[in-house]
Amino acid sequence: MSEFTADDIIDRRRLRRKLTFWRIAAFCVVLAGLFAIALASLPEERFGAKSRPHIAKVRIDGMILEDEEMIEMLQGVGQNEAVKGVILAVNSPGGTTAGGEAIYEAVRELADEKPVTAQIGTTGASAAYMIATATDHIVARKTSMVGSIGVILQYPNVADMLDKLGISMEMLKSTPLKGEPSMFGEPVPGAEAMMRAVILDSYQWFKDIVAERRDFSQTEIARLADGSVFTGRQALERKLIDALGGEDAAKEWLVDQGVDEDLKIVEWKKPEPGSDLILAGAVARWLGFNPGKKSPVEAIQQRLFLDGLISVWHVDG
Repeated sequence: MSEFTADDIIDRRRLRRKLTFWRIAAFCVVLAGLFAIALASLPEERFGAKSRPHIAKVRIDGMILEDEEMIEMLQGVGQNEAVKGVILAVNSPGGTTAGGEAIYEAVRELADEKPVTAQIGTTGASAAYMIATATDHIVARKTSMVGSIGVILQYPNVADMLDKLGISMEMLKSTPLKGEPSMFGEPVPGAEAMMRAVILDSYQWFKDIVAERRDFSQTEIARLADGSVFTGRQALERKLIDALGGEDAAKEWLVDQGVDEDLKIVEWKKPEPGSDLILAGAVARWLGFNPGKKSPVEAIQQRLFLDGLISVWHVDG
């Protein structure tokens, strides 16, 4: 049995104290990290910037689809008493007509509760312009692309490709117009007329919305709603927007409506997928993964397979 000298015993005690110190330090770091994550995950509506008087900023960007999370967020903005005014930051070429309609109606409900203005960035066209008209004031940059009021239906025809591959597509239908127009052949008689009637009905609805919101006569809206896109300066001349400028100009209008000019602009965002899993979401972001971003494949699929009628500028781009 080996004997320890006094120096050995002192060294061992010193090492034990150092080890204990680093264990406690590591535990405190982990505990502080978990506390910070939990703190950051507390609802901002109750504990963060959104709990204090502010101007809410909501982005309308990318391809517009039927978006329940966006609608729920707009409803939350309307119900939050700390929100004194709202800026819709619009930057979108449009999207599905039904998606634009749903968000349009949500913005109209919001405008019944708060002053709401739209600030168009690079593009506010088609369904995006539709949504902008739901606000009571529209601002755009001098070189923003605005307008493109109209509706389009596109479908591929792969019949020639299938013929070259030696593939035939057989189809049994209850009636000739069922499933028309088809991507596997020429439209049957009456199919194009049927779809044109659908397009024109939605187009008339779109025109009526813009005419009502922008106070256009039927003659004026017929002249403007030919699918043309305008710069911000041209749009102002045609009364499609109310002013030129950026976020400052949008805030200036809110101040004119009685909103305190000293209020900060706080951006509201839709919850990221999995944000209810506090630690997992934080670790994913730390590792460089953003669960709220679509992969390139998902983005392409979303663009190619839009359902229903489309109100979009340059859908072929």
